[in-house]
Amino acid sequence: MKINYFFRHPGIGHSIHRVFRTLIEELDGSFEISIHEVPCEGSKPIHILWNNIFVHTKRDKQAINHITGHIHDVILALTGTKTILTIHDLVFLDNVKNPIKRFYKWLFWLYLPLKIADKVVCISNQTKRNILSKIYTNKLLVIYNAVDPIFNHQVRIFNQDKPVILHIGTGWNKNLNRTIEALNGITCHLRIIGKLYDSQIELLENNNIEYSNQFDLTDEDIRNEYVNCDIVNFPSLYEGFGMPIIEGQQTGRVVVTSKIEPLIEVSCGAAAFVKPDNIHSIRQAYLNVISDESYRTSLIEKGLENAKRFSVKNISHQYKELYQNIARA
Repeated sequence: MKINYFFRHPGIGHSIHRVFRTLIEELDGSFEISIHEVPCEGSKPIHILWNNIFVHTKRDKQAINHITGHIHDVILALTGTKTILTIHDLVFLDNVKNPIKRFYKWLFWLYLPLKIADKVVCISNQTKRNILSKIYTNKLLVIYNAVDPIFNHQVRIFNQDKPVILHIGTGWNKNLNRTIEALNGITCHLRIIGKLYDSQIELLENNNIEYSNQFDLTDEDIRNEYVNCDIVNFPSLYEGFGMPIIEGQQTGRVVVTSKIEPLIEVSCGAAAFVKPDNIHSIRQAYLNVISDESYRTSLIEKGLENAKRFSVKNISHQYKELYQNIARA
């Protein structure tokens, strides 16, 4: 059996590539695998046209064609083939205010892809519920993202005097600004992964936060960031999944995250929860984690157990079943 994977342009980001690379490495040997990246990273009509032309040239009627996410519209080029679409979240709809643009996105990124795909994989139950609130379909199933095995349990003595707090991402949804304000007066080192905006740098300086910043890291570099931190900080305002929660838990680090879905679902309660729009709530979570050793230890132990749900062997088994069912259909 052959699986034909289609990825967005890597210039948009590597998160989807990372997740599926872990899966593909595990599946290699069980299937004949081809990987294709679309040539355009934009979403203007000309970019969509070129991406669809590219996908049409790479389509394979003898294979299962799997769109791994973000480029939902290229499924138009796969009509008449066996197709699977992975939807990570609906941020492309939820954050669009212009009604004309919103309808355009709904039509080409949701309605038509749902009609054409044989199966649609949602990476969380929250994504599934969000889709069903907008359009009914019986094609949805939930398969979580697999965590890369390079993230493994590394014992570290918690630095209570000056903990290293690892914050992944600087986009609007990652809630860095409130993190900075919440840490004002707390002795720590804030390690930020992602390009900082000038306004964020100014906020860091105004709040006297000791920090360091890095971006464009390799997978091994990212693994080391988890190993070298004391707290994984992920108080996001919006997520489709929340991989840093699992990566932090599997490394054996205490996680601070938002009490919103799907982060509640993914963490399975093994995290210090915060109200992401409340600076006092975020601050109190840091103080509780730093000061209470038994609380910390309990969260770490529960996190290590929870991370087993996302092992690549477990997730790859679910995908194998899906591919075999589609092939037989």
